[in-house]
Amino acid sequence: MVEVVFSRWTTPILWVLHQYGPHRFVELQRRVGTITPKVLTERLRQLERDGLIARTYFAEVPPRVVYEISDLGRSLAPLFAALAEWSVNLTEVDRARESYDAEQRPRRRA
Repeated sequence: MVEVVFSRWTTPILWVLHQYGPHRFVELQRRVGTITPKVLTERLRQLERDGLIARTYFAEVPPRVVYEISDLGRSLAPLFAALAEWSVNLTEVDRARESYDAEQRPRRRA
């Protein structure tokens, strides 16, 4: 399960599709952030293979492709809700990191 849901870009992609609905490739790339087109393509293919998203191809000029979360992907909604709820702790994580990093710095001699 961890491999399917929590790989580097899977959760952000599923979150965007769950939260904001169907997206075209470029829209999804913008909303996810710093993901490269190559990595986004790979993750979308894997998510489609896993049944977590659906890809719809429209034979138009120019061709259009839309990605949306599937019912199986939508079944992860409670997990997304728990992650969103837990995210209030990120400030504490930042404080813990700063404290740890400060303790790890070599002390200067006076």
